[in-house]
Amino acid sequence: MTDLLYLPDADDVTEFSATVTEATGEYIVLEGTYFYPEGGGQPPDHGAIGWDGGRAAIDGVRKDHGDVRHEIGRLEGDPPEPATTVDCEIDADRRERLSRMHTAQHVVSRVVLEEYGAETAGNQVGPARSRIDFEPADFDGTDLARIERLSNEAIERDLAVTKAERPRDRVEAEVDEGRALLDLIPDSVDPLRVVEIEEFDTCPCGGTHVDALGEIGRVAVVDRTSKGADVERVTFELEE
Repeated sequence: MTDLLYLPDADDVTEFSATVTEATGEYIVLEGTYFYPEGGGQPPDHGAIGWDGGRAAIDGVRKDHGDVRHEIGRLEGDPPEPATTVDCEIDADRRERLSRMHTAQHVVSRVVLEEYGAETAGNQVGPARSRIDFEPADFDGTDLARIERLSNEAIERDLAVTKAERPRDRVEAEVDEGRALLDLIPDSVDPLRVVEIEEFDTCPCGGTHVDALGEIGRVAVVDRTSKGADVERVTFELEE
């Protein structure tokens, strides 16, 4: 089983050494990794893994029955043998963009829940553009402008963002109804990793995030789409 070393609060690490447990021409498994595997609406990290006599460009990272497979997009040399120590480098620019986007998604989701009573039914974070599905919701142009304004006002406060593991029963008591789909997280997951924006939002989440809202930049709401009865998809980008 691969240790997820970026948890709970080391999601700023983008260079590290690790030991190989399995490798093929298609993927590499490490004892522990700071690479983020796809999940929770966030795409995987990209980067590279190098060793004496070889190097692999990593263009996908996914969980597989407890292991994390670093998927090889291009391989130079033979795959590393088990027990080989390798040097790993995560694409830091991509990681930063995804972390900014994911924290921005938390801000927008909190604003919409507070102002419109709409829950986040799903989301997809991307390095250039992200989307959130809200339910129940029926936004118009005025609503979208208000969501954008209130989200940016929160970001301008530059509130601290902390990530920590907390007992599940405490999380269930503290997280506001409608802010997290806790029923979708297996009961066996305890403790839960929680992302908290001071005095603003608390939500269980395994993704990567910034350390303060001021790192996000500005949110620009660029589109809305109806996805069925009472479901609205809001799409946003980030400005520097």
